[in-house]
Amino acid sequence: MSRSSAVSRSAVRDAAPLFAALGDETRLQLVMRLAAEGPASITSLSVNARVSRQAISKHLDVLSDAGLVRSTRRGRERVLDLAPDRLSDAHDYLNRISRMWDQAIGRLKAFVETDEK
Repeated sequence: MSRSSAVSRSAVRDAAPLFAALGDETRLQLVMRLAAEGPASITSLSVNARVSRQAISKHLDVLSDAGLVRSTRRGRERVLDLAPDRLSDAHDYLNRISRMWDQAIGRLKAFVETDEK
């Protein structure tokens, strides 16, 4: 892997909690719901959920720790909203991985074509 395409350890350390948080089905559903519906309280996010309100709260804490959601107080309720910068980070990481994969395929293609001659 060339130095220009190599991923630094600090980048991996930054990305790991982000993708770990998104790797859970319930958390991913919460992110998708917040993206589609906008800010919501824990109570409203718990409606029709397959897990308890307490479980939803714990999942939201994980998302918050990963920087994917932010919390504000409105009276007695905690309202959650997506943190677009962190979602942009996830997008950037995936694009970088995609470019690295394309480069690897290009190297393989060049190797195979050179080997055939």
